[in-house]
Amino acid sequence: MRTRAGLTARQVAELSHRIAAAEGDDEYAISHGRLIQIENGESTPSVYKLFTLSAIYGISFDSTVSLFADLSKIVKHQIDLGLEKTHLMDFPQCHEERPLRFPVRFDPGLTADKTNLLSRMVQEWGEVPIAFLRLLDVRHTMYGFIGLGDYTMYPILRPGSFVQIEEQKDALAANATKDLRALEFDRPIWFLELHDGYLCSWCEFRENRIVSVPHPYSPRETREFAFPREAEVVGRVTAVAARLVNHAAALSNAPRPAQS
Repeated sequence: MRTRAGLTARQVAELSHRIAAAEGDDEYAISHGRLIQIENGESTPSVYKLFTLSAIYGISFDSTVSLFADLSKIVKHQIDLGLEKTHLMDFPQCHEERPLRFPVRFDPGLTADKTNLLSRMVQEWGEVPIAFLRLLDVRHTMYGFIGLGDYTMYPILRPGSFVQIEEQKDALAANATKDLRALEFDRPIWFLELHDGYLCSWCEFRENRIVSVPHPYSPRETREFAFPREAEVVGRVTAVAARLVNHAAALSNAPRPAQS
């Protein structure tokens, strides 16, 4: 990287001191000797020095960090950890110049109304630039993970599921227009942010109050919060990717609502 930039080790050291001076922190500076150690694999640079090298060599910070850690594994670990509480997930952004494996043509003989394997539905996979995906309207989309101990909306939302959340500017108006005779799958499901975590459930919006309504089959109780002091609306759940595993055993051990 230094050679491609046409710089000597001493020049990099000098430039790093300029960056350190601009940032007002000597941690950004890299001595000639330290740079040689980094290049020889004898030393791992700090986040500040990685910042400096990215600036000097004109490359992204992610590319510099990737020399020392595989950033693509972050999402895998996020999923595998399986935290108990429901929470938002902020997936790492990808470089736009990198291609992404994406289905570009589906088998015309198969229809989407029947359950099938994706590998059988896709007739051709192609390399699609990530920048192209930005054309899709995903700017206001967030993703949540239903905690392995969260049975609030079971069995509609199984523990371990991922949900897509879209921002709703006026949750009260959106909830008021719902058809009370609608099926349970048509009832809006809301993702709430509480002081001590997150909650995903049906909701009733009253004056300055939010009532969280669990699924009738859930062992959870109805909860009420002051709005917005105790609970705020993150958005409405518009899609779910469920883990199709048997939670019956776990559910049998889950807390039951108190009997009145």
